[in-house]
Amino acid sequence: MLCDLKGANMGSRSVRLLPWLGLCAVCTVALADASAQQAYCEWQSSDFAIASPLCGLEGDPARGRALAADSHGGNCLACHQMPIDEEPFHGTIGPPLQGVGERYSAAQIRLRIVDEQQINPMTIMPGFYRDPAHANRIAGEFWGKTFLTAQQVEDLVAYLVTLK
Repeated sequence: MLCDLKGANMGSRSVRLLPWLGLCAVCTVALADASAQQAYCEWQSSDFAIASPLCGLEGDPARGRALAADSHGGNCLACHQMPIDEEPFHGTIGPPLQGVGERYSAAQIRLRIVDEQQINPMTIMPGFYRDPAHANRIAGEFWGKTFLTAQQVEDLVAYLVTLK
């Protein structure tokens, strides 16, 4: 066993590999954490919109569509009806999102995903990209994080603007 050093020959290959295996494990965890949560980017809203893409990122509509249906991601289907026919269950709490790309610009959709409460303070829709320093009443796993990354928000925006 690599971790059992009792009586190990210090010249053995398994003992020499231990520091490298430890370094690989640390790097893997660090990279996984970095990819799981990007650094928070400040944003500005004006006229009920966020004009600039978060962190200057470009969204991908295919990733956005997958995220909208992902119960561990955007989970838009929990509250909204959407043109994602392969998913049998759609919510009815929020407005249907078919045609949202005709009703709103990308900048308006972005603010609705990031922080709908800036538009409607009484909404039950969560802010998916609020400043984590001001978060409250959230599950422990989300402390210090946004619900979605900036990339995920931009992917959703890119998908939703296609719904004409």
